[in-house]
Amino acid sequence: MKLALILAVFAAPVFADTCPPAGDFSEELATLRSAANAAPDERAGRAVSDKMWEVWLRAPDERAQTALDRGMRQRGNYDFAGAYDSFDRLVAYCPAYAEGYNQRAFISYLRADYDAALVDLDAALDLSPDHVGAQSGRALTLMQLGQIAEARTQLQAALKNNPWLSERALLAKGGPLAPKGEDI
Repeated sequence: MKLALILAVFAAPVFADTCPPAGDFSEELATLRSAANAAPDERAGRAVSDKMWEVWLRAPDERAQTALDRGMRQRGNYDFAGAYDSFDRLVAYCPAYAEGYNQRAFISYLRADYDAALVDLDAALDLSPDHVGAQSGRALTLMQLGQIAEARTQLQAALKNNPWLSERALLAKGGPLAPKGEDI
């Protein structure tokens, strides 16, 4: 009994510093993607989009959730340096949690560090290939980097997963990602 207590005391910090595996929400997200594609109008589509964000914003544990929430509050207060630091800590603690990379990428994007944003968006998509937020963020980032054809392709992939993204306007006639040669 005494040995077990000693081992538990020394083992506790090791477990406390280890992020649990990110949850597998693939079925729930697949259902939401289907619902988005079946939505009859923008209002219903936006409601499904909000539900997608609720899923992505479920961190693996309380420590990760605290870091995520803190970073988002900091971003909301335009403390981009603080938000980046919070998301950086989240990624270091939970390297298998896609949303940590996605949020850190958003901060890099807001700071016009598009190369850093692209690295994090690629990491997020490696972990969660159908993450619509990361897909559309990657399209916007590629557009800023002047990689228009790749941005167009990326946005089209995102819209297959959720046709109600506001970024869809970028593909409309005359938009910066609209297919060229159809304006006659």
